[in-house]
Amino acid sequence: MSSIRALVVAAVAAGVLAGTGTGAMAATAVSRFDDGSFETPVAPANSFQMVTAGGSIGPWQVTAGSVDHIGAGFWQAAEGDQSVDLSGQSGGTVAQTFTTVPGKRYTVTYSLAGNPASGPAVKTGKVLVDGQNFQDFTFDTTGKSMTNMGYVTREVTFVATGASTTLAFASTTNTAAGPVLDDVQVRECAPCPSC
Repeated sequence: MSSIRALVVAAVAAGVLAGTGTGAMAATAVSRFDDGSFETPVAPANSFQMVTAGGSIGPWQVTAGSVDHIGAGFWQAAEGDQSVDLSGQSGGTVAQTFTTVPGKRYTVTYSLAGNPASGPAVKTGKVLVDGQNFQDFTFDTTGKSMTNMGYVTREVTFVATGASTTLAFASTTNTAAGPVLDDVQVRECAPCPSC
């Protein structure tokens, strides 16, 4: 499986270098999915940094609105030290483009919570694959706190249609406190559970 992935990465890289890539999508998909826990770069400890559209958090691009990159100690993370509030000043979107094998099935798992500080109790958002809505999600922050965020694990499956795929998470909570995302993982699955 890793040799297939290496061949796909090499083919995409060769196509881009030779000027035969399939546009910006191929140029940005340089490797495997990475940094699903938002650990790079290091956000301010016990605080956060707002990132607006056009900015990035490691391999993630903020493609709409704004998000808050949460530093260690600000609130409980699902994995590692950092996470992302998908609503900075209002609803935002983070996206990552990575190499895939056309026709292969992939499973995405992620940890979901919500900013308990303010805004509506129920936070909402969606998972997009190549711009298509694959899953809507909600999280109720009632009874949750900064030290007990109440993360739940969600899952979505897709079949890759090209040599690269863009996975995005978007908040539909248009306030300054939205759904919280952490521990995103992508894996090839054969067979996938519940496909």
